[in-house]
Order: sequence, then structure tokens, then C-alpha cells
Amino acid sequence: MADDNIINMNERSNKMSFSWNKYTKIGLFFVILLALLLFIFTNLFVVKEGEYKVIRQFGEVVRIESEPGLSYKIPFIQSVSTLPKYQMKYDVSQAEINTRDKKRILIDNYAIWKIDDPKKMISNARTVEAAESRMEEFVYSVTRTLLGQLNYDEIINDEKSSRGSLNDQITEQVNELLANDQYGISVTDVRMKRTDLPEENEQSVFTRMISERHSTAQEYLSRGDADKNRIEAKTDKEVNEILAKAKADAEEIRSQGEAEAAKVYNQAFSKDPEFYSLYRTLESYKQTIGDDTVIILPSDSPYARLLMGETN
Repeated sequence: MADDNIINMNERSNKMSFSWNKYTKIGLFFVILLALLLFIFTNLFVVKEGEYKVIRQFGEVVRIESEPGLSYKIPFIQSVSTLPKYQMKYDVSQAEINTRDKKRILIDNYAIWKIDDPKKMISNARTVEAAESRMEEFVYSVTRTLLGQLNYDEIINDEKSSRGSLNDQITEQVNELLANDQYGISVTDVRMKRTDLPEENEQSVFTRMISERHSTAQEYLSRGDADKNRIEAKTDKEVNEILAKAKADAEEIRSQGEAEAAKVYNQAFSKDPEFYSLYRTLESYKQTIGDDTVIILPSDSPYARLLMGETN
């Protein structure tokens, strides 16, 4: 019986050992499979819209992925970094320049730029920050050269300057410099946000501008007064000519009327001489007799008879 028990125990031990080995192998298989999958997924990467994926091998760029999708790298010996593919804005540092008429002004620009060739950019500029720094130097150099050929009032006065095309010229020349040095980047647009005077020059310029405006205003006032005097003199001359002509016409009309009246009077008085004599006498009364008039006349004089109402 003891031998049978020993045999049964051995058989159970063998069965348990077989089962343990089986489960161990299965577990080990899944662990290896999981590790393999993890290993594969950790070496896959996604290229998104608007970015470049730079694959380096021992520090050297071996591949650039620019199309959106899933890609891979060789484990352990390759690494992946990201560069922006979209357009970026960079605020150029404010700088002081001299104009053609020796005025000092402060220029504040910004640039819209992008990476066209990541491999060239990395090879020549190394980093995005270094590329921006080189671009800023070119923007300042070109801006200083172009604005140095213009007078101050041509820069600040949109009507007198070619301000609109000036930004295009700066953009074009900066791109030429970047292309010559093969930085792999380009500027889409360079714009001047503002142009200011240094603080020590502002007050003197403002004073000069005010003086010029006063001088211009006084010139306009003088021209206005001269025009006013000329117009008034011309108007007075025309008025005098019109009045003289009107007076001459009135005199002519008056003389014609008086002649016509005398003619009518003569025709009327010639028909009744006695009435005419009476009329002339009454007219003479108007000229000789007033409120305080004292008349001494003989009683038989025509005046006295008429005043007393005697007609014969």
C-alpha cells in the first residue's frame, strides 16, 4: 500500500509539473508577443498635416517625411523630431536707422515665413531659432538699405512714398539672400508695423511740424486776403460801371420825359392862354409864399385881386 501511495503521488506530481510548464510557455509567449508589439509600435510614428518629421541616424538626417500618414524608424539607431510646415509669424526686433535726409527713425517689422527645405535648414541653420535669427539680420539689412535711400517725409507720408511697394521690395531681397545662403526657408511677407522717432527727436520734430503748419496756414491766409481784395476791387469797378451807365440812362430818360412834358404843356397852354397865366401865377405862389410870408401889394394888383377872390 505504501508503494501504491508513492506511485500515485509521483504521478500527480508529474501531471502538475506538466501543467505548470504548459502555462509557463503560454504566458511567456504572450509576454514575448506583447513586447514585440510594443517594440513595433514604439518605432512607428504619425506624420500630421502641417509638419515635417525629420529622421536622424547617428545625428545625421537620413529622411524627411512630409506627407501625412503612418511611418516608421529603425529602433535604437534612428530618432524622430518635428519641424513646422505651416507659415509662421516672427516679430523682428525694433531697430534704428538713418534716412537719406539724416533723420533717425525706429522701425518695427514683422515677417511671415515658412520652411521650404528642412534638410537645408538643418544643415545650414541647425535650429528654427537660428533660422529666425539669420532672417532677422537680412530683414534689418535690407530695410536699412532701402529706407536709407528715402527722405523721412517720404517714409511717413503714404501719398509721397512708395510704401506699398517698399514692403514687396524688402520681401523679394530678403528671399534672395536666404536662397543664396541656402537656408531652406523663405519669407512670404515682410511688413512695417510702425515707424517712430527716437524720444530725443520727437519734440524737435513736432515743433518743426507745428511751425511749418503755421507757415502754411499764414500763406493760405495771405493768398485768401489777396484774392479777397482782388475780387472786391473787381466787383466795385463793375458796380461803379453799372451805376454810371444806369445814371446816364436815367438822365437820358429824364430829359426825354421833360421834353415830352414841355411839349404837352405847350400844346395844352396854347389852347387857353388865360389858364396858362393863372397856372403860372399859382406856381409862383408856391415859390414865394410861405407860412411867415408878409406881402404888401396895391389893392388893384392882379395878385391882390386873386388873393381876395376877384377875377375881374
